[in-house]
Amino acid sequence: MKALKTGKKLSSRENNLNAYVFLAPYLLLFLVFILIPIAMAIMLSVTNFNTLEFPDFVGLMNYVNLVTQDEIFMQYVLPNTITYALIVGPGGYILSFLVAWALSQLPKVPRTILALVFYSPSITSGVAMNVLWRILFSGDQAGYINAWLIRLGIITEPVQWLTDKRYLLTIMIIVALWSSMGVGFLAILAGILNQDETLYEAAAIDGVKNRFQEVIYITIPAMKPQMLFAAVMSIVNTFQNGMIGVQLSGANPTPGYAGQLVVNHIEDYGFIRYEMGYASAVSVVLLLTVYVFSRVSKRLFSEREY
Repeated sequence: MKALKTGKKLSSRENNLNAYVFLAPYLLLFLVFILIPIAMAIMLSVTNFNTLEFPDFVGLMNYVNLVTQDEIFMQYVLPNTITYALIVGPGGYILSFLVAWALSQLPKVPRTILALVFYSPSITSGVAMNVLWRILFSGDQAGYINAWLIRLGIITEPVQWLTDKRYLLTIMIIVALWSSMGVGFLAILAGILNQDETLYEAAAIDGVKNRFQEVIYITIPAMKPQMLFAAVMSIVNTFQNGMIGVQLSGANPTPGYAGQLVVNHIEDYGFIRYEMGYASAVSVVLLLTVYVFSRVSKRLFSEREY
């Protein structure tokens, strides 16, 4: 009997050891690429660090300066980021769901081809920016938008679309919506395609009459995990996407700070001015913002136990 218990204990230890071995690569990568950078950013955010001299501890002064002294952040970066996030975040999320639902109604072959077509802009945005959008919105007469408007008689001189502060943020939002079909879009499409057909049959018996009612009462409630994942990915991508304005305008800061987002502000102070302490403080604020919005999404789409 004693030998049997000893054997069970050894078997349990071996199982635990095997579990730790399988988890080790993930834990190591999570530690190196997530926890340590976050801890370093928090530590540097309370210092004055120019990358050459040893950091000086300044407490919460960087955070106080961000709110009270940084006029660029309060007048341009914060309003731009809020406008960009409010339109691109929910807009891209709703657009992803509508496109995924429309594709789910198609046969397998055209659905696969169209899914690849819609997904490809999210992984080739840098190349597409140079070969498509910069040519479309070029500020000379060779730009397609200027050429069409001049031909139609709407304008008489080329418009500097990418350097004029009146148009840059709007063009950034258009480009961001165009490339918003990322991993979240694929998760939603997979969730719709794996729905239990018996739910729709039962709903039809209970009185559901059209596709819109199926989406509201069956599809969305039955795929909350995929909707939550897509919402979190949309939030993270929206707040971390700062390259669009720089790639379109070709400058950081963007002209007149018209397309300056939080990520651009971090890069400006971190890699141009070499004020790493202040850039780290802005990074921590961005991290907390993403965390708060992710928690709100989780409350909206997580499964509740009654």
